[in-house]
Amino acid sequence: MKNKVIPFLILMTISSAFTQKKLVTPPYLKVGDTIAIIAPAGVLNNKEDVILKAKELAESWGLNVVYGKNLFHKNNHFSGTDDERASDFQEALDNKNIKAIWSGRGGYGSVRILDKLNYKKFNKNPKWIIGYSDITAFHCHIHNLNVETIHAMMGTSMGDESEKIIETIASFKKAIFGEELSYSIPSSEYNKKGTQVRNKQLIEGQLVGGNISLLASMLGSKSQLKTDGKILFIEEIGEYKYAIDRMLYSLKRAGYFTKVKAVIVGDMSKIKVNSTNWGSSIEQLILDVLPKETPVLFNFPAGHESDNRALIFGRKVQLVIGSGEENSSLKFLK
Repeated sequence: MKNKVIPFLILMTISSAFTQKKLVTPPYLKVGDTIAIIAPAGVLNNKEDVILKAKELAESWGLNVVYGKNLFHKNNHFSGTDDERASDFQEALDNKNIKAIWSGRGGYGSVRILDKLNYKKFNKNPKWIIGYSDITAFHCHIHNLNVETIHAMMGTSMGDESEKIIETIASFKKAIFGEELSYSIPSSEYNKKGTQVRNKQLIEGQLVGGNISLLASMLGSKSQLKTDGKILFIEEIGEYKYAIDRMLYSLKRAGYFTKVKAVIVGDMSKIKVNSTNWGSSIEQLILDVLPKETPVLFNFPAGHESDNRALIFGRKVQLVIGSGEENSSLKFLK
């Protein structure tokens, strides 16, 4: 009897490790709702006109827009002091009339205010936290509070050429208003498929992730993501290949890839050229770090390029990894 119980307990433990708790979905926006634009990180030097375009975009959808009091403040690298930036974020978190918090830009600085914030009122009245890049710090932290967030364009994205951000804007609007969100994209020669289900390589799991540098910086803290049984999205900008390799190995040694269901690779932008040749493509670098059995989708249009499709982190998705002429697809489930 004892020998039968032990295997059963092991199976229960393994099963529970892959059981994903459904996260809280903040109320989708509707006409008349208010959205706050704040700057939790880098300074918005001479960006008043661009942020105004972001405000006008949201207003064209019937939303009311308010600015954080310190939005355009300057404190060297940052948009105001840590306390000023935290104050704007806290006010937006606590105000029941504000239904979403939209980052004006990323840069660096979000991690400096993570622990200055009180999330008690937010937990009682969740709202959408929106942004990418440095805002990954908030995506990770809020995920561990069991609330979904949106990885999408920021206010400064309105500074890009209008014809290049059509899909970016369209997907952002769909995400915040709760419309169906799904993507079909050309497949990369580097893609690695998963287990075949009904003649398709179908993978399901909660989507998490963000910028590699920020994911690595969360290691060892209460904001570190748990990726077991989940689908991990990664993107990066402005790093050397050896630095990306180092960060990925840090994540690997922390168990990020051990039980992950799949990895989606977004934009790997403006990779710096080192004085010594790395010797492989960025795609091969990533494949070399990941376990050989891990399904991988490359070239997903999200990250630091103009075409930056919205992703709902914490939401269960269906991923189909294509090859050759067949497209890959990503569908968000309700």
